[in-house]
Amino acid sequence: MKSNKLYMQMIFIVSLLATLGSLYFSEIRMYEPCEMCWYQRILMYPIVILSFIGIIKDDSHVRLYVRVMSGIGILMSTYHYALQKIPALGESGNSCMGVSCTVQYINWAGFITIPLLALTAFIIIFILSFFIKKD
Repeated sequence: MKSNKLYMQMIFIVSLLATLGSLYFSEIRMYEPCEMCWYQRILMYPIVILSFIGIIKDDSHVRLYVRVMSGIGILMSTYHYALQKIPALGESGNSCMGVSCTVQYINWAGFITIPLLALTAFIIIFILSFFIKKD
């Protein structure tokens, strides 16, 4: 289906932008990722590969894997964002290994942080995965 390919391409673009964004923050801006950031990367990076394979092989079954990974990513990113923005939760974030999970390297407009950017990408990917129909 032609529309399936379009949605898979959109998933690929969103996941690629999220991946490149995370690499920009860590490799160019030199922001050291916290433990929660690593878990979110573990979920986002394979979506780039899975969606690319889905495009090349025209395989709509990839949507199931993408949906599960992005769904878990939504939960992880939401929790991470809550650690940063809800003081009572943030006290437990200091127990992360290395960099604290409450560190806000960016805080655009007072609420846009790296976990919120990841959450946005995961939500977009999750929603797009439901538009892909079975073959």
